Amino acid sequence: MAAIVKLPSGSWRAQVRRKGRYVTGTFLRRKDADAWALEVERNIDRGVEPNSPEPSSVRTLGCLIDLHIADLVEVGRTIRKSKGAVLEALKISLGETRLQDLRRNKLIDYGKMRAKAGAGPATLAMDFSYIGTILTHAAAVHGIDVSVEDVKLARVALSRLGLIGKGVERDRRPTQAELDAIIGFYASNPLQLIPMARIVRFAVATAMRQEEICKVEWTDLDIKRRLLTVRDRKDPRRKDGNNQKVPMLNLTGFDAWEVLLEQRIVTGGTGRIFPHHPKSVGTAFRRACRKLKIHDLRFHDLRHEGTSRLFEAGLTIEKVSLVTGHKDWKMLKRYTNLRPESLHPKDNVIDFAKATLIPETLREMSGKQKSA
Repeated sequence: MAAIVKLPSGSWRAQVRRKGRYVTGTFLRRKDADAWALEVERNIDRGVEPNSPEPSSVRTLGCLIDLHIADLVEVGRTIRKSKGAVLEALKISLGETRLQDLRRNKLIDYGKMRAKAGAGPATLAMDFSYIGTILTHAAAVHGIDVSVEDVKLARVALSRLGLIGKGVERDRRPTQAELDAIIGFYASNPLQLIPMARIVRFAVATAMRQEEICKVEWTDLDIKRRLLTVRDRKDPRRKDGNNQKVPMLNLTGFDAWEVLLEQRIVTGGTGRIFPHHPKSVGTAFRRACRKLKIHDLRFHDLRHEGTSRLFEAGLTIEKVSLVTGHKDWKMLKRYTNLRPESLHPKDNVIDFAKATLIPETLREMSGKQKSA
């Protein structure tokens, strides 16, 4: 059954969900929306490709968004959760804007409004990136007369105002004492059903994302080669089929293979390795940080920490990328915050807190250095 909704502008939006298909269109009259929805349902039932609304009926940005989504679905491209959320938010805030009113000043006002409401530079950059994509798609695929140039000019203006830009890169790294406290907190809590102590160790050892840890299965593990396949790994240039074999290493102070052996006893080696919802893992992590009064630490920071420790262990950027999954080596820079003290060779570090540096000791050390 199609859903027909009247929009604040007076137009009608028809949404058809049938046999796993989703098609939507916006019309000026209810009668047109009803007729189109009925025809789409019949086409789906007959196995015929459903038709999107004619471009002539597209008069608002919301209509363009619907048209863009319908075109992607038609060619078998799924809308990712993050993109879908942004597009839905754009439909709420700008969806009723008529195409002829979607000009530079209107877009600049929208950007200022979003910034005033708390949207950061990176969030606004994403908004305008999708607006540009929607308009470009409409012009290129359907020949709809829209002004892509106005989006570019508005973006430049908002960039000059400092409202659009890159996100602030985090440099928060947990100390070993913080990690030990978090792991100890979970280990001493018998009511904690999720094996958070092992998950935290595994996150640092593998530099894997929260969702990836909760997604991998035992069938993805190559026991002989100690490789774990992460399927459809996040990649801005390739959304699907981006499978990567990640080596289970012991270079970060935590042994990934040891964690898997422990977890295998719990799960019996079937199903998902860590059969828990990613949000539940995040909630448990935040709870521990609050209890331990550890401030400004997120679960994703464990990925940063693992990446940094791999570099500190002496791996080259090419080898680190084989673990973290970064195709663009430049991206590794934002995940790597090396500690200055890690540059010292461990054998040459002197524990000045314990040493009594009397003048004779200093002279003796100086003499040894000269003779060397």
